[in-house]
Amino acid sequence: MQNVDEFLLHMWQNVAPLVILKSMGGINLSIPKYRDQRAGHSCWARTTSSLFALFARLVPALARADFALNLPTPASGLAQDIYDLHTLILWICFAIVLVVYLPMAIAILKHRKSADHQPAKFHDNLTVEIIWTVIPILILLGMAWPATKLVASMKDTSKSDLTIKVTGYQWKWEYEYLGDDIRFMSNSSTPKEQIDGEQPKGEHYLLEVDRPLVVPAGQKVRLVLTSSDVIHAWWVPAFGVKQDAIPGFIRDTWFKVDQPGTYRGQCAELCGVGHGFMPVVVEVVSPEKFAVWKQEQKALVAAAAANAGKTYQMAELQSLGEKVYTANCAACHQANGVGIPGAFPALSGSKIATGEVAGHIDIILNGKPPTAMAAFGKQLSDLDIAAVVTYERNKWDNKTGDLVQPADVAARRK
Repeated sequence: MQNVDEFLLHMWQNVAPLVILKSMGGINLSIPKYRDQRAGHSCWARTTSSLFALFARLVPALARADFALNLPTPASGLAQDIYDLHTLILWICFAIVLVVYLPMAIAILKHRKSADHQPAKFHDNLTVEIIWTVIPILILLGMAWPATKLVASMKDTSKSDLTIKVTGYQWKWEYEYLGDDIRFMSNSSTPKEQIDGEQPKGEHYLLEVDRPLVVPAGQKVRLVLTSSDVIHAWWVPAFGVKQDAIPGFIRDTWFKVDQPGTYRGQCAELCGVGHGFMPVVVEVVSPEKFAVWKQEQKALVAAAAANAGKTYQMAELQSLGEKVYTANCAACHQANGVGIPGAFPALSGSKIATGEVAGHIDIILNGKPPTAMAAFGKQLSDLDIAAVVTYERNKWDNKTGDLVQPADVAARRK
């Protein structure tokens, strides 16, 4: 082919006949094996070769991704131990390359048949066989001992100073400080305009949240993890912590960070369409600042309880409801309320958002099994649910004029 344009045109001519076939198991792709009049081979073969050629041309583009050597800088003693073990194993592997594979390569090159080398005639050597059996065993034992100690240390969650329950939801985290009556949801706060490419990407693109996990420096923090829907994984590389959150199971892990700062991670288990929008942010503060933060959170809880019986105006509920909808509903039902055809129903003009208020509240509280509609009764407060129901019933093509108060939601919980 003379140029890239000719190549792309050729590839498109071959790929265009792709036919999408729907079946019981989902969506399959098939390529018809029609005869290409220009050659004696099936177009399937020509398509395959064209795709491989395109991939080969795109490989250099991978260099544009972030590139770094080695593990992230450790922020905890556990992460430092993982880093040291990784380095030790790497040097052992390097020594094996020098002692085994390099001499093997030299021997193969030097004693090749084309160099007219005459092969030696010998059979077994018991001493050599014992040596090359014992030495690898000793190497493996030397690697297994520190690895076993580290794994045992990673699993030792005893004598913790603080215990936090972490629950994974699609696609957010819930943090509950056991014994302190503090519980909140942590959602991705990356602006939609950045995700859609309408604004430049921020410094912490897809690694920022509205409410981070806050922990004290210098104290052992135990995390108790589970999930409400599918398997998630709570992962902060700088802590050396990656633990699956599994529905119906309780798993735990721990970390201790001495240096205050902000540390970022994300869900590391493919958990659905919003998997890439499930970051983890941990703020490590001094014990004094943590004590102040706890008092502030308890004050917020008390204020929310006091406001539960308050009567709100339409404008107040609409404003809060838009924030709740953006954080919890927009990923599926979309910001414009039209949903995703075939996956998530539209709310604009829907029977739910324009029908009985009680039914609208119930489906948010309890979800709709076995669909993807999750239950938000434990995730959102009465005020949040009242606000989002009011917002949905008076937004887009929905002009019901309904005003839902927190007391209405509380009544449906009973």
